[in-house]
Amino acid sequence: MAAVYDICVRTADGGGDARGKYRSDDLMPDLFAGPYVFLEPSFAFVLDDGDRAVGYVLGTPDTAAFAQAYRDRWIPRLADRYPVPPDPPLTPDDEMLALHYRPERFVWPGLPEYPAHLHIDLLPPFQGAGYGRKLMNTFFEAASQAGATGVHLVVVATNAAALGFYDRLGFRQLPAPEPGPVVFLGLKL
Repeated sequence: MAAVYDICVRTADGGGDARGKYRSDDLMPDLFAGPYVFLEPSFAFVLDDGDRAVGYVLGTPDTAAFAQAYRDRWIPRLADRYPVPPDPPLTPDDEMLALHYRPERFVWPGLPEYPAHLHIDLLPPFQGAGYGRKLMNTFFEAASQAGATGVHLVVVATNAAALGFYDRLGFRQLPAPEPGPVVFLGLKL
């Protein structure tokens, strides 16, 4: 878990290092990595270089069930660490915590066609060498075997490298449920 958290925070700022960006370097991993390892360990795949973890793909084949588990089991697990933010959020930390306390955001109109979702991160020295594609294919196979017919993900619209990677894998842009700085992408399995 420590290695997954380290990879997450080092890639959480639009693909760049987010260490020091929030009050706690655990904030981004607590939202975008930890819940997957804890709630869906069968769909957490880690890449190592023989010495240490250097990348991962984490996800769920059933986003609606994941959103409910997040509310029921993950939010209470972190309750003593993160207070409910003000509405509207005032700081970048508050904005992230607003996402944390609203797992229903995972459920959107396109979900029936793309019920699975994922997060993938690789440390920079391991990007562009085919590892990301292998991790994605591993997740696609596992999600498909679990009954998912499609997968979606959300990426910051300014992350050109990630958008190019997903395009090469065959992902296509989907209608976003609400306007914002992110793009929804989907792929039929």
